Amino acid sequence: MLFSELGLSAELLRATRKQGYEVATPVQQRAIPLILEGQDLLAGAQTGTGKTAGFTLPLLQRLQQSEPTNQNHRIRALILVPTRELAAQVGESVRTYGIYLPFKSSIIFGGVSINPQITQLRRGVDIVIATPGRLLDHIQRRTIRLDNVETLVLDEADRMLDMGFIHDIRRIMKVLPARRQNLLFSATFSRDIRQLANQLLDDPREIQVARRNTTAEQVSQIVHPVDKSRKRELLSYLIGDGNWRQVLVFTRTKHMANRLSQQLERDGLTAAAIHGNKSQGARTRALADFKKGKIRVLVATDIAARGLDIELLPHVVNYELPNVAEDYIHRIGRTGRAGQDGQAVSLVCVDEKKLLKGIEHLLKQDIEKIVIEGYEPDESIRPVAIKNGGNKGNNRRSSRGQHPGGRPDSRSSKRPNGRRGANARARARNGSGGTTSRSRRAA
Repeated sequence: MLFSELGLSAELLRATRKQGYEVATPVQQRAIPLILEGQDLLAGAQTGTGKTAGFTLPLLQRLQQSEPTNQNHRIRALILVPTRELAAQVGESVRTYGIYLPFKSSIIFGGVSINPQITQLRRGVDIVIATPGRLLDHIQRRTIRLDNVETLVLDEADRMLDMGFIHDIRRIMKVLPARRQNLLFSATFSRDIRQLANQLLDDPREIQVARRNTTAEQVSQIVHPVDKSRKRELLSYLIGDGNWRQVLVFTRTKHMANRLSQQLERDGLTAAAIHGNKSQGARTRALADFKKGKIRVLVATDIAARGLDIELLPHVVNYELPNVAEDYIHRIGRTGRAGQDGQAVSLVCVDEKKLLKGIEHLLKQDIEKIVIEGYEPDESIRPVAIKNGGNKGNNRRSSRGQHPGGRPDSRSSKRPNGRRGANARARARNGSGGTTSRSRRAA
C-alpha cells in the first residue's frame, strides 16, 4: 500500500516523497488509519519496521486538522521514550515529516544542561519528545505545562518498564488531561505491558505485525562457542578476517564496554564505547563517527539497544549475552532494518549456556552454533553463575544503570599461542577482506 492511499495530507506526502518513501510498511498501513480516526492503540512490531513513522505521520496530521493555528504553541502531543538516543531519533523523525508544517518540537532528556530546554519551552512548542526522568524534572520546576496534551505516545513501552520507569510514567499521567488519545508501541508484549495498557488505554484497537518475540527474517543468527578469556581475540579475528567495516558490539556492563573498546584499539581497530556514564556529547560524537565510518567498532550497553538508527548496519555482535532474553531481540534488531540483510553473531562461553537456552526458548528456535578452528572452548572449564542471570521477563533494571555482569574468570583456560594472537591482531588491523580456508570450513 502506498502512503498516498492512507489519507495523509499533501504536506506529509510531500515530506515522505522527499525522503524517498512511497510504500508504507505493514505497521504503518495498519496503524496510520486507526490513529487518524482518533482510536487508542496498542501496537506490537519488531524493531526496524517503521513504527516511528507509523505514529509520527498521523500525529502530525491530527494536529494539523484539529487546530491549524496554534499561535501560542501549546504542548499538544507528548512522546515518551526510554533513552536519549531514541529521543533524538524520534525528534528527528518529527522534524523530517513535519518539515512543511508549522509545528515546533522539543527534545527533552537528561545528561545535558536543562537551561536551553527551559528556554525553548518558554518560547512555545507543539510536540515534546522526552525521557521520563528529565520530564519529571521540568514538571517539578514548573517549566512545562501538559494540561493541553491531546495525544500521548509511549514508544518502546516494554523497554521503559524494564528500566524501572513505571512509577515515573504514573506520575506523569497525573498531570495530563483525562481526555486524550493514547498510543502504546512495544517491540514485545508481556503481562506488565498488558496491565499498563489496561490502565492507560481507552477501548484500544490492537495490532501486531509480527509474531510475539520474533526477530527480523533478514537477520542471520549464529553462535560461536568460545572461552570467556578468548572472546576479545576471537572478535578481533572475525572483524579482520571478514573485513567488517561497521560493527555494533553489545556488552552487559559499562565497565566491560570501556575495557573492550580499549582492547580493540590496541588490536588496531578504531573503537569507541557508549553507555549511561558517558556524557551526552561523548555519546553523540561516538555515534556520529560510527555512522560516518570514522569508528569501525561501537561497543554499547543495552541502553543503545533501542534508538540507534543506523542505515545498512551489517553486523551486530553479542560479546556478552543479555541477562533478559527479550533484550537479545532488541540488540540484533539494530541490523536487518528496512528490508536489508544483517548478521547477528554471539560469542558464548560456558557461563552463558543458560542465557542462550532462554533466548532460544523465547525465539522458539535453535540458533546455529559453529566452533571456529583454533578457538575451540575448553570442555574442562566449569560454568560460574552470572549475577542477576536467568531470563525472567520480570527482571528489572535500575534507570541509572545496567545489570552487573559475571565476575572475572580466575580459572585457567587455553590461551592462544603468540603466533595465533599476532595473526588475529594483524587481520584486525589490515582488514584484508579475504576469506581463509579455515573460516570457510567453519562456515
